[in-house]
Amino acid sequence: MLRVLLINDTDKPIGELCQALTESGYEVLPLVATSRALSEAVKLQKPDIVIVDTESPSRDTLEQLALMYDAAPRPVVMFSHDADQHLISAAVGAGVTTYVVDGLAPERLAPILTVALARFAAESKLRQRLASVENELADRKVIDRAKGLLMDKRKMSEAEAYETLRNQSMKQGLKIAEIARQIIAMADLLT
Repeated sequence: MLRVLLINDTDKPIGELCQALTESGYEVLPLVATSRALSEAVKLQKPDIVIVDTESPSRDTLEQLALMYDAAPRPVVMFSHDADQHLISAAVGAGVTTYVVDGLAPERLAPILTVALARFAAESKLRQRLASVENELADRKVIDRAKGLLMDKRKMSEAEAYETLRNQSMKQGLKIAEIARQIIAMADLLT
């Protein structure tokens, strides 16, 4: 059973939305009355998905969503009556996964949440892959710098410098990038 956190950023009651979620098999967590309480509610309640019901997303709401996205990313579905393209772009930039205009029909709720969860999962995989590639690139730069130091100081060829790093890596049971960082740190200490 998926746990849903509702943010009511309007004056209208959202009992119908709560009922539709419950009937669709979702666990509705205690309602958050304002977007300002969003980050704390996400930390405490750990929802699987966040739904924001708003007439038009305010700057405060978008800022809180961006903070939540940085600290504890969750799929976010926003129901709004505002179809302004700049506002939609700002909402997506703040971490909104799905932006739905012109209200909510209970029969559309489950497919909308399913799409939001799938898009969020796909985006999460892309973010993880990007982070992995960035780490690999950073490691490659460190290894190249350490090879350069070995080539310069010990008059080795590039292949010999890499082999030295690799041998030291196996001997110490560390990644080559860690050995490279140690060499760079020692070189910086000696200069």
